[in-house]
Amino acid sequence: MKLIIIDYGAGNIKSIQFAFKRLGVDAVLTNNVDEIKAADKVIFPGVGEASSAMKMLQESGLDKVIPTLKQPVLGICLGMQLMCNHSEEGNTKGLGIFDVNVKRFSNSVKVPQMGWNVISDLKSDLFTGIKDKEFMYLVHSFYAEQCDEMIAKTDYEIEYASALQKDNFYGVQFHPEKSGIIGSKILENFLNL
Repeated sequence: MKLIIIDYGAGNIKSIQFAFKRLGVDAVLTNNVDEIKAADKVIFPGVGEASSAMKMLQESGLDKVIPTLKQPVLGICLGMQLMCNHSEEGNTKGLGIFDVNVKRFSNSVKVPQMGWNVISDLKSDLFTGIKDKEFMYLVHSFYAEQCDEMIAKTDYEIEYASALQKDNFYGVQFHPEKSGIIGSKILENFLNL
């Protein structure tokens, strides 16, 4: 299996690579469009700030490529948020894959949400063999609103979409690569899609 992690300068790539290595798959890090298009599966990671990350995607032309991919694509954390229509972070126009906007948590809760929280209302093959209300590791100040494409939700001040799916595109707000056995199972499920 050819697994690609998109390299555009915004991501904690090593922990994702190690997580897949534990599953017996070597993930290749690249920003080469032909390699990305030829991959069996694609990971779209993201750590950092939305507007600067989107600028890096635009500079490499990947903002045009990602929405056209036909194989399973998994956006993680900021990667998922960039797949949405718009983010309040830096007033950023997203890739528009998921028809939902990204908002900032209010100051009535500790921001960022950092640590373990549960995912519930699971609705996808991504969650095969995973029980409702399992704990996942999250670090984020912005969230995707509930929408038709929501396949998991989490409650932090409000209930929000902690996972999304549309066609071959999947997104998770949490970090499966840092979420122990359950996170590893989600990555394994992605490989089996």
